[in-house]
Amino acid sequence: MEREGIFQVDYSRVKPYGDTFNDGAVQMSFTLPVPYGEEGKEAARQLVLKMGFEEAQVYDAQDLGEGFSFYTVYGKCQHWVDYSSIYVPKVESERMSFYEINQFIKDHIGRKVTVIGACTGTDAHTVGIDAIMNMKGYNGEYGLERYPEMEALNMGSQVPNEVLIAKALEMNADALLVSQIVTQKGSHIKNLTELVELLEAEGLRQQFLLICGGPRINHEMALELGFDAGFGPGSLAPDVASFVVHEMVRRNKGI
Repeated sequence: MEREGIFQVDYSRVKPYGDTFNDGAVQMSFTLPVPYGEEGKEAARQLVLKMGFEEAQVYDAQDLGEGFSFYTVYGKCQHWVDYSSIYVPKVESERMSFYEINQFIKDHIGRKVTVIGACTGTDAHTVGIDAIMNMKGYNGEYGLERYPEMEALNMGSQVPNEVLIAKALEMNADALLVSQIVTQKGSHIKNLTELVELLEAEGLRQQFLLICGGPRINHEMALELGFDAGFGPGSLAPDVASFVVHEMVRRNKGI
């Protein structure tokens, strides 16, 4: 494939690109538990060489105090990947705008869509679910609470999975949105897995669309855990809402 008439890209052999095409140049930064100084710089350089990079050079070093130091190192990667063979599962539904989503609900569903969101388990970080749910929204997009054709409830943080399910049944919800920010020791995996298992045990799994999101979550992981979709960093309310309404119509759910 031509790029600006300068070179051709072989997508079966893709390498990092710095100053010169296919030079393999990579910049990496890391902290070492060693004092700042020339010995620390050499330790950083040797470490990058042991990683398999060539021509390692320390471009910046900083003293973090208390025996720690930070390094920025350049190196040249000798490996390549076959980009042409890569397949990553991702949400395929067409992204619509706030106005298009509401009109779509009117035209194709004919009733309000009920969505419940929560941070489950011990997770107390609501920034993710708030960005999707809260009326003021985030990054120029309204949250689901602002959608006139949606009934949106944000249950907040540290919601037990059993409580989320009970509220979903009470409100006859169409979709459950679960945000997981805390990932230490795989706590997000545990919480998400438990929700699916509880729903399956009660024979309720097919009653709801299950969607999860968070900084360590992607669509592939969500599918593996038994969810219908996963949204990672950068996802906004229209991304989630578009998937929900398209999937409802695809399944002919409640129409």
